[in-house]
Amino acid sequence: MRLAVCGKGGSGKSTVVALLAHEALSRKYRVVVVDADESNPGLFRLLGFERPPSPLLELAGGRKGVWETLERGKGVLAKESFGVEELPPEYVGRRNGLSLLCVGKITTVKEGCACPLGALAREVLRRLRPGERELLLADLEAGVEHLGRGVEEGLDGVLVVVDPSFDSIVLAGRAVQMVEGMGKKAYAVLNRVRRGGMEERLRSEVERRGLKVAGIIHEDPELFESELVGRELRAGKAWEEAGHLLDFLLKEGGKCA
Repeated sequence: MRLAVCGKGGSGKSTVVALLAHEALSRKYRVVVVDADESNPGLFRLLGFERPPSPLLELAGGRKGVWETLERGKGVLAKESFGVEELPPEYVGRRNGLSLLCVGKITTVKEGCACPLGALAREVLRRLRPGERELLLADLEAGVEHLGRGVEEGLDGVLVVVDPSFDSIVLAGRAVQMVEGMGKKAYAVLNRVRRGGMEERLRSEVERRGLKVAGIIHEDPELFESELVGRELRAGKAWEEAGHLLDFLLKEGGKCA
């Protein structure tokens, strides 16, 4: 399954990606994570890497070279279809069946618009060919601008991370309309949910906006600690909940096949 993960800034997108990746690896799947968030710097740490791989933007010739590379260039990124194993090693972080790619980050003042990064992310996700028993998880930038760019064009579905906030719920409603307009499936995962009445209220608000709830990740002190200090993900009850979420997504992915 090729799945994009999006949501409001601070909703826990990267944490959900890392949870799903670790759970899939524990089941002997191979996993490719594409870090397509132009701002958030910490995903590689949650996945257990000491440093991120070199950004694919460099392989594409930088901001000015992206369009030429994708349309008329030579090399792996210019191919209509390629596998992770075809990329130069410095552009792939590898660890125990996990491959990490980083599209690129905005790092300097007056760097310009993010359009080249968006175009590169869209084409990498469209052209990247997963292998057998290999899941592709794309961590996208916050908000819904990536939907306007068509970044999810080559993927099977979109998982919207929703935390207990009005802005997150409203954004989820906007996202499902845009995703369905692309002919894709959209699901929600409720994240950082306190046990009690909040769970059902949040579920009701999300479902009222047309999103099917794929799973729930409750508040977890060990998760919070990992996020706070930027270390490899540790969790308690959240591991089990991530397992239920993955079960749901794999079942839905089988329906799409």
